[in-house]
Amino acid sequence: KVIGGKETALFILKNKAGSEVAITNYGGAICSIMVPDKNGNYANVIQGHDSIDNLLNSPEPFLSTLVGRYGNRICKGKFTIDGVEYNLAINNGPNHLHGGPTGFHARVWDAEQTDAQTLKLHYLSADMEEGFPGNMKFTVKYTLKETAVEIEYFAVCDADTVAGFTNHSYFNLNGATSGTTILNHILQVEADGYCEVDSDALPTGDMHPVKNTVFDYRKPALLSERLGKGNPLLSPTNDGMDNNMVLW
Repeated sequence: KVIGGKETALFILKNKAGSEVAITNYGGAICSIMVPDKNGNYANVIQGHDSIDNLLNSPEPFLSTLVGRYGNRICKGKFTIDGVEYNLAINNGPNHLHGGPTGFHARVWDAEQTDAQTLKLHYLSADMEEGFPGNMKFTVKYTLKETAVEIEYFAVCDADTVAGFTNHSYFNLNGATSGTTILNHILQVEADGYCEVDSDALPTGDMHPVKNTVFDYRKPALLSERLGKGNPLLSPTNDGMDNNMVLW
């Protein structure tokens, strides 16, 4: 499909182990990650879309896409650089979220598949796009390793700006079409702290130790033992985790 005068496509990365990753240049969305389980049975372990139309009309626009120019929320959609206040698009209550409604996730990127395991996506984010200052040249490199998907971000801007990039993938190691939740997953995060958030899920600036809290995953823990239990530290919207973990 041609969007904004640019053609969308699907690119398949393969490694010697037989794993496959499907990525579209619309929003850099990862559509599938096919990997074997311990018995050698393959399944797609990421939540993705099976057509460009479903991606365009998704109720979750950031589903497994690139996020930029800035991931997470910016309070009231405002920031100041060198005495100049910039106003961003508001798309999450009173705040700016994930680069705005037409951020990196909603752009057609120029694609360059250099080999069977590597894809590069390029995009020029124009000055004041979604309110951000400066022309930013951006490249994202996806590499399918033997046991990992590696994503690297490269950016150069011709003005002082704010930036924070990420990939917004939703994983389910049971298989995306298994019909099961991730509550049987075991999580380990070697973080000693977490960021406190307010009712809008904005970091307050306070950081606390994870010790003796629901966020202590320094040792592997089953998600079903922590989530959905009404813990006051968890998100009031889904009783899950929506906090930054802090490595110090």
